[in-house]
Amino acid sequence: MSLGSMPELYAMLQWPAWLLAIPLPWLLRALLPVRRAAGPALRLPLGERLRDVVPAASVGGARGIGLLATLAWALLCVAAARPQELGPPVQPPSKGRDLMLALDLSGSMSEPDMELGGNVVTRVEAARAVLADFIDRRAGDRLSLLVFGRQAHVLTPFTLDRASVRDQLADSEVGLAGQETAIGDAIGLAVRRLRAQPAGQRVLVLLTDGVNTAGALDPEKAARIAADEGVRIHAVAFGGSGSMSLFGFRLPMPGAGDEIDESVLRRVAQTTGGRFFRARDTGELAGIYAEIDRLEPVARPGKAMRPRIERYPWPLGIAFALGLLALAMRAWRRT
Repeated sequence: MSLGSMPELYAMLQWPAWLLAIPLPWLLRALLPVRRAAGPALRLPLGERLRDVVPAASVGGARGIGLLATLAWALLCVAAARPQELGPPVQPPSKGRDLMLALDLSGSMSEPDMELGGNVVTRVEAARAVLADFIDRRAGDRLSLLVFGRQAHVLTPFTLDRASVRDQLADSEVGLAGQETAIGDAIGLAVRRLRAQPAGQRVLVLLTDGVNTAGALDPEKAARIAADEGVRIHAVAFGGSGSMSLFGFRLPMPGAGDEIDESVLRRVAQTTGGRFFRARDTGELAGIYAEIDRLEPVARPGKAMRPRIERYPWPLGIAFALGLLALAMRAWRRT
């Protein structure tokens, strides 16, 4: 096994200065004067003979006790230095924002004036395709799907499960919430739901192809409420291309493009600190959601970190065991 493939283990000392205390007992013994008695306190007539009788093992036992005490002191100094080891890398969890998607499902979204993959499709079909791609790119965000027509409804509460949001989006059909367009009520409902989320990045992406024709709340008043609650609104006016494709030819559609109240949507976005966008075809709509991706980037995970694992209990425990062993040996010698 090569060194590059071996797991990396780093031993660190939090307070390495404690290692300087290891030779302290020897220094004290060498520097401090040893107080010796003037003479023997007690003379035994058989002292020389007793010295010969004392087994040599007792001397070796004293040295063993001294060695254990030395090792215990050294290990205590090592434990005081707090040896640590770097554990495996830990990736901090990514924290995205609370992003609500509001989709207009009023009757006008059934107009077949969009192209998708070379085929003529309705506005809602084009919007669903672009939104599904946008949802796929929002890993880390908590998403919620709101649809509105005459009324506004939250189909998906805030969730990290993008698949469930896509499924609800795929099942959204024109007329599900009525044939008219209640833009103000949709903003109001979104603000109520976003208000319950943690403060910070509260964003509403509103897509509509019409003017406010229903509901109790005026869109501009709803925008002021959103601004007070820290909700940023990106308003997308979609549709009204002015022409449609038939057998590869662009045919003009008189009056198309006049039904969107761009000035109101622009003021809604400006009031909340968001952006207003105008999409006349599927390509422009896809570019707008790519731009929203840039304006509202998903929070990326922080730099991976390696936690420090404390290893001082090992030398501390061994030092304690050696100390107990030395005491036991000393007590045994006295018996």
